[in-house]
Amino acid sequence: MARDVAGELLYGAHPIIEMLKAKKRKLLSIYTTKPLPKAWDRIAPRLPKYVPNIQYVSRDILDRMAGTTDHNNIVAWVSPFRYASKIFDPAKKPFILMLDSLQDVRNLGAILRSAYCIGVDGIVLCKTKSASLTPAAFKASAGLAEHLDIYQTPSLKHAVNEFKQAGYHFYMAVLDGKNACTVEYEKPLCLVIGNEAVGITPDLKKMGMPVTLPQKTPDISFNASVAAGILMFHISTKISKI
Repeated sequence: MARDVAGELLYGAHPIIEMLKAKKRKLLSIYTTKPLPKAWDRIAPRLPKYVPNIQYVSRDILDRMAGTTDHNNIVAWVSPFRYASKIFDPAKKPFILMLDSLQDVRNLGAILRSAYCIGVDGIVLCKTKSASLTPAAFKASAGLAEHLDIYQTPSLKHAVNEFKQAGYHFYMAVLDGKNACTVEYEKPLCLVIGNEAVGITPDLKKMGMPVTLPQKTPDISFNASVAAGILMFHISTKISKI
């Protein structure tokens, strides 16, 4: 069975379609039901000429494979996601996003979806103490994470220093910073979004300019993925990305 081959699980129509569109990794096997689900009509035209394994199984088996019922009756086993092998070139990727200790894979996926839609050039994630690119994260991104350049670092503090040396300006999303709407952003830049509960790690927070979204009262805050989406869109308009 193809699942004996090193790879990763994807489930749901959008993640599998976007994986096939991106053409960055190989489809090893695909599992679905009979009769075929409606989404199959959108997947079938994109399948490679030779698919090693199309297996027809019950929905119960798909539920167990995916660990959820939210799979649209389609599950795939694919080659591992390929991360960027080195830090980004500021001349080629002038607007990047760094995520610090984000815990919820659905927040991660939602942020990656917004990043792709807005046109963010690259993403920096930490290998530890952070949500990772699980099948649920790809599902929450509607598969759009497949099209992003993502760099994974063992230490965000080290990564900030590396990217600063490369020329990036850092902007930290916090609750007590400068009004994000009045800041003049300098390219190349990196926006940092912190943990859902406590925000950006204290030793990182002081390594860039703190920026804050205006809100009705200071004792509330936006959801991390909502704040990230608003800030990314606002910054992109300020620096004429879109």
